[in-house]
Amino acid sequence: MKNYKNTLFYLAVTGGFSALMYWIIQNGKLLEGTDVTKTTTGSKDAWLDFITSMQHSFQEPLAILLAQIITIIIVARIFGWIFKKIGQPSVIGEIIAGIALGPSLLGTYFPEFSGVLFPVESLGNLKFLSQIGLILFMYVIGMELDLKVLKNKANDAVVISHASIIFPFTLGIGLAYFVYDQFAPDGVKFLSFSLFMGIAMSITAFPVLARIVQERGIHRTKLGAIVITCAAADDITAWCLLAAVIAIVKAGSFVSSLYVISLAVGFVLIMLLIVKPFLKRIGDLYASKEAISKPVVAIFFVTLIIASYATEVIGIHALFGAFMTGVIMPDVAKFRIVFIEKVEDVSVILLLPLFFVFTGLRTEIGLINDPYLWEVTGFIILVAVVGKFFGSALAAKFVGQNWRDSLTIGALMNTRGLMELIVLNIGLELGVLTPAVFTMMVIMALVTTFMTGPALNLINFIFKTKDDVEVEELEQSKVYRVLISFGNNEKGRSLLRLANSLVRKQKDASVTAMHLSVSNEMHPFALEDKETATFLPIHEESKILKQEVTTIFKATVDIETEITDIANQGEYDLLLVGLGKSIFEGTLLGKVIGFTTRIINPERLMDKFTGKEGLFANSPFDERTRQILLKAKMPVGILIDKDLQKVNTIFIPIFSADDAFLIDYAQKLIHNNKSKVVVLDVNGHIKSNFVIGSAISSLEHKFPNNITLYGEKIIKKEFLAEQDLMMISLESWKALVDSRSVWLSGVPSVLIIKP
Repeated sequence: MKNYKNTLFYLAVTGGFSALMYWIIQNGKLLEGTDVTKTTTGSKDAWLDFITSMQHSFQEPLAILLAQIITIIIVARIFGWIFKKIGQPSVIGEIIAGIALGPSLLGTYFPEFSGVLFPVESLGNLKFLSQIGLILFMYVIGMELDLKVLKNKANDAVVISHASIIFPFTLGIGLAYFVYDQFAPDGVKFLSFSLFMGIAMSITAFPVLARIVQERGIHRTKLGAIVITCAAADDITAWCLLAAVIAIVKAGSFVSSLYVISLAVGFVLIMLLIVKPFLKRIGDLYASKEAISKPVVAIFFVTLIIASYATEVIGIHALFGAFMTGVIMPDVAKFRIVFIEKVEDVSVILLLPLFFVFTGLRTEIGLINDPYLWEVTGFIILVAVVGKFFGSALAAKFVGQNWRDSLTIGALMNTRGLMELIVLNIGLELGVLTPAVFTMMVIMALVTTFMTGPALNLINFIFKTKDDVEVEELEQSKVYRVLISFGNNEKGRSLLRLANSLVRKQKDASVTAMHLSVSNEMHPFALEDKETATFLPIHEESKILKQEVTTIFKATVDIETEITDIANQGEYDLLLVGLGKSIFEGTLLGKVIGFTTRIINPERLMDKFTGKEGLFANSPFDERTRQILLKAKMPVGILIDKDLQKVNTIFIPIFSADDAFLIDYAQKLIHNNKSKVVVLDVNGHIKSNFVIGSAISSLEHKFPNNITLYGEKIIKKEFLAEQDLMMISLESWKALVDSRSVWLSGVPSVLIIKP
């Protein structure tokens, strides 16, 4: 009755007031004077009015900016993904995406579309939004620097990093001497031009270098520590030099720039002596609390904005203030992680691609339209590589590193990436660089970043070590080896319990637990804490199970490929992983995503043509699990975990003769864990197939109390509820999913095995 009353009241109120508004509007029209032009209400005129209104809406600055952001993020993610798949940092793909959306590609072949999407009057909005992204990004870069590392390894790091700056800086000034007449902008003094060429040659991309070090697995080595320390020292020195160079360029002469530099020094002293202790006090007060309150967050962000504003007004660019604010953040991992998580996703995913495209709009490859200009570009690249690569390598060799490590340091320090683009954009804005020189330097930044991976591979190939021999000797052993790869702690515990049940009594068995993280989610200063926290539950569980566990922790850009590479190279006998589920599963968007994924994912497209994709049709496997199953050269077990606490009772359905291998795993569980196994012979293969029949008979003879045949024709939910685990082959699981079997609603934890 109450529902009817509410409905009647709703209809009466909305209907009555709608009628009243209509009556007022109709009577209001009578108030219009005779001078008011009467508009027609014909359908044709109404349609034209609608079209005109839509066109006007599309041309609104906000609509254009939103369309630009949508396009930029999509294109940047696609290019970043492609370059990540070929083993390059995704930032290279994002930079090239920016160039592709600029006049070099889109503007050349689709000028009308480029003019609509990136009209000249809209570039101001894009510029300032990208500058906000850079300020947030430099704040994160400052926080990622670990000053403790600088203190611990200051001697070698300072020698190498400063050598890696002074060598290319000097060569850059020398290069400026030869190209000044032809390529310097009119009215720019040689001092300003040469200093900017020097600083552009000597920069190192700390973020890209740190990611590469993590992905290569050398972050825990002495070499990795030295490289990270060198990059950190290089970053601090280079940004201080850049601030001085900007001051000199804006002031016009070195003497007049001393006033700006003095203000900059005063700013740094205030940040170190006043602001840093203040922020440290806040960090000490709130470090023990569970959450950081909004007023505290506001204090840090206001400090960031004030520092950026101060350095912009002083004349050394807002980015230096943002970088300095990040450096003086409290030395509390909790604080830095919280702020990086708050800032990095917005800056890196949303705003930073805008900077890449804004850079791309300024980069006109068409300006390099003469063989001579390409020769100059090649000479710039040569000078950059010789100065940075060999300068760092020779300095590393001088302080006592061997040639392999010295060349590795040189290759990594030669990485320029995004940091170079920031410097070049500042130079272009100040009028120190012409568009042609800017384009040449962007090409240099791309080439030197792109060559880092191949250079490291070449160095490793030339300098082979005894490590390879040790790996080969290990691979020749006959130990039964299980590798578990987990993403979260609870899945890791369940996988460890399962692995332990398979090998508990075997002396010739080993269990390795592996956790891989996406490299752009890892930060150098928190790497050891992250590793310790990740494996703490695993070590606790291993003590309970009395199971020795070896651990592998690594950052990578391609988790599924890395999992299978480690498993294949280590020649493990069984790989256990947890099942991930696609967030689009069962939705219309999921079908669209599935179609578009084949277009942008070469591996998925190849699977479609070769027929491999049919193996996983209609199954709830996510893309990562699919790729692991395709690439792994050993048996793979996929655990659908429903809080697996023990593996005492196991249900094994036999659907076909190909399921015979499951009996081997049943024997391992019975022998090592004294599990009780119930086998369901779905299609009578125990009687008709000699292999399956004899295997079951052998188990019944050896372990009469641990194996039984399920006699009922219908699987009851009560029976499934009593089981700890259902073990099934991949093909049989696919058949169950395709048939939408009622089992699926009541099954316990499931181990799907691909033989």
